[in-house]
Amino acid sequence: MNANASPDAPGRVVLLTTSHRVAPGLLSWPAWRVLREADRVLCADGTHPQLPYLREAGVTVEEASPSAQELVDAAAGGRTVVVVAGGEGEPALTDGLARMAGSGRVAMPDLELLPASYDLPGARLLDLVAVMDRVRTDCPWTSRQTHEGLAKYALEEAYELVEAIETGNREELREELGDVLLQVVFHARMAEEDAEEPFSVDDVAGGLVAKLIHRHPHVFGEESAATPEEVEEHWLRTKAVEKQRSSVTEGVPLGQPALALTAKLASRARKAGLDAALPAGEGVGYELLTLAVRAEEAGVDPESALRAAARAYRDAIRTAEAAGPPNA
Repeated sequence: MNANASPDAPGRVVLLTTSHRVAPGLLSWPAWRVLREADRVLCADGTHPQLPYLREAGVTVEEASPSAQELVDAAAGGRTVVVVAGGEGEPALTDGLARMAGSGRVAMPDLELLPASYDLPGARLLDLVAVMDRVRTDCPWTSRQTHEGLAKYALEEAYELVEAIETGNREELREELGDVLLQVVFHARMAEEDAEEPFSVDDVAGGLVAKLIHRHPHVFGEESAATPEEVEEHWLRTKAVEKQRSSVTEGVPLGQPALALTAKLASRARKAGLDAALPAGEGVGYELLTLAVRAEEAGVDPESALRAAARAYRDAIRTAEAAGPPNA
C-alpha cells in the first residue's frame, strides 16, 4: 500500500494472465515486481500451476473468488490487488468491473491487464498434440483408425488445400492448412503405438528440422546463395548426397495424378541434363505426355493449367444450364 495514499484513494487492480504453454514460474519482470509489491494476491483456482512457484518465491496467495464489488473494496485506500487469472481468464469478474465502471456511480480503482507470460510462435501446436492424444484415446471412431485407412483423407485434404490456393480464398486456405496438419499429427499419434518401430510427432518435427538445416547451408552454414537458382542447386546437391539414388526417377511417386507425374519426371530429367527421347506411340495418352513435357519445359505446371481450364469449362457448363435447353 502506498503510505501517502488517501483513505479514499481507489487503488489499483491488476489482472495477471499467464500462458499454460509456458513453463510455470517463467514470468516477466513486471509480473514478478507487481506480485512482490501487491498488498493482496488472489487466485480462485487452488490448483493453478503458478501457485507453487509464487509461494516458493515468497508471494502470499489467497485462494479467493471475489465479486467485482469486493475487489473494488479490497483496493480502496490506495491498495494494489493482483488477481491471478485462470486459463479462461476471469470473464465474470471483468464483466462485473466493466458494469460498475460504466455506471459512473463508483470510484473505480485503476484497472490493468498484465500478461505475465506470452506464447512463443507455434505454441498452439502443443494444444493440438494434447487434443489429438485425447481424441485418439477417447473417440470410438478415431481410436480405431489406421495409417492405411486414413491414406485417402491425406489425398483429399491435399487437393482441397490446392483448390483453396488457386481460388485465393484466405479463410479456406487457413482451414485447409489445418486439415492437412491434422493428418500429420494424426498419423504421428498412431505411430507412437507401433510395437516395433514407434515414433512421435517430435521425431517427425526433429527430422524435418535437421533436413531443413542440412539443405540450407547458405542459411545455417558457410555457403552462400544469392538467387533462387543457387538455392535450388544447394537443395538438389544435398538431397542427392542424402538419398544416394541410382536413378533420378527414384522417389517420384507413381500414384500421383498423371500430368503431375509426367511433369515431375520431365523436371528430374531436365535438371540432370539427360536427353531422354519421348516414347513413340499413338493415342491420347502419348499426346498428353508430349503436352505435359512441353509445359514443364516452358515453366508451366500442366496439372494447374488443366485445372484452370477445367474451371473455365465448368463455368461454361453453368452458363449453358442457366440459358435453358436449346429451342426445339
